[in-house]
Amino acid sequence: MSLFEGKKNKNYEIKGLYVEEGITRRLQALGLNDGTIITVLNRKKNGALIIRVRGTRLAIGKHISSGIEVEEVA
Repeated sequence: MSLFEGKKNKNYEIKGLYVEEGITRRLQALGLNDGTIITVLNRKKNGALIIRVRGTRLAIGKHISSGIEVEEVA
């Protein structure tokens, strides 16, 4: 499933990044690598997501979150 489909207050493990190469490199520099656990903190009306990655909050848009493949973890 894509991160965009994720539910608020759930944890997910990143399985793959499928966005443009420049965006992929930037996300990896921010700590979004395969196997990283992230938490969806909030969903905005415009499609943006607020996520927690390794103790840091990030806002990402619909286009980027649709290109991040995740799997729900307990």
